[in-house]
Amino acid sequence: MQIPERIKQQEGRSALVDGIPFELPVVCAPSPVIMAGFTINLKKAAAVLPGRELFPLQVGNDRGVLVVAVIDYQNTTIGKYIEFSIGIACTHGSEPGPPLLPAALMNVFGTGQYVLDLPVSSEVSVKGGKGIWGMPKHQANLDFKVGAHSASSIYELEGLSAVRLDIDLPTSPALPVRSAAVNYCAFRGMLMKSTIYMKGNARISLMDKGSARLTVGTHPRVQVLNDLDISPDPLMTAFVAEATGTLDDHIEAWFLDYDKVPSETPEGLESVVNLSRSEEWLAPPRR
Repeated sequence: MQIPERIKQQEGRSALVDGIPFELPVVCAPSPVIMAGFTINLKKAAAVLPGRELFPLQVGNDRGVLVVAVIDYQNTTIGKYIEFSIGIACTHGSEPGPPLLPAALMNVFGTGQYVLDLPVSSEVSVKGGKGIWGMPKHQANLDFKVGAHSASSIYELEGLSAVRLDIDLPTSPALPVRSAAVNYCAFRGMLMKSTIYMKGNARISLMDKGSARLTVGTHPRVQVLNDLDISPDPLMTAFVAEATGTLDDHIEAWFLDYDKVPSETPEGLESVVNLSRSEEWLAPPRR
């Protein structure tokens, strides 16, 4: 999908949002990405999704997809940082989509991912990503390692292991990829939708047994992953040596509704209002 002309016309302009100055459009310099998709239990995935309009993308045999993508952002409007995304592939609408088809007809079915967790390296990334776009960002101990034949990233939090992703670098030729990645997030009692336009040359491996390993640690924040029946072998793995991304400034939001008023107040602006614009990272995780 092409970047909208409206976004291209922002070139050279500036914005100041929540005390954060942005040069427009919001883009990142060429940065490496590792990604893997694992099948998960469809019904258990559905139970995790908020509201009544998100449904897990079905890939057959009552299975959905967990998508783990780590980006080592080399240079952005708010500096350098790592982002460790954990999400469930989903559709948006009044009823579930058919198996597989929403992966091809993304606009028709509102296909994207519901972001379960999104640790990042810096506090300013939390302030901007959560406060503006509603992403569930929080600062954590992260790293990103790429070797000759494999790549990995570790996510730790408060001294406890959280998630580790290891992939074997695909040996397939790098093919040009352009896509619009839609993120759905829950924040302030609302379902929030944002879009990032990515492009780069991707090396992709499909159904390659043992080519990726996802390790879930002991931190309470990630224990929901243990309930999803994650397959040990990946559906796909991908590596992009130099991806560029442009974040759309258009946001959509809907109230999350329930049978009765929730007993607990959802996380709100109090979690970001006092954050600084610090670009400092926490110590790297232990290896």
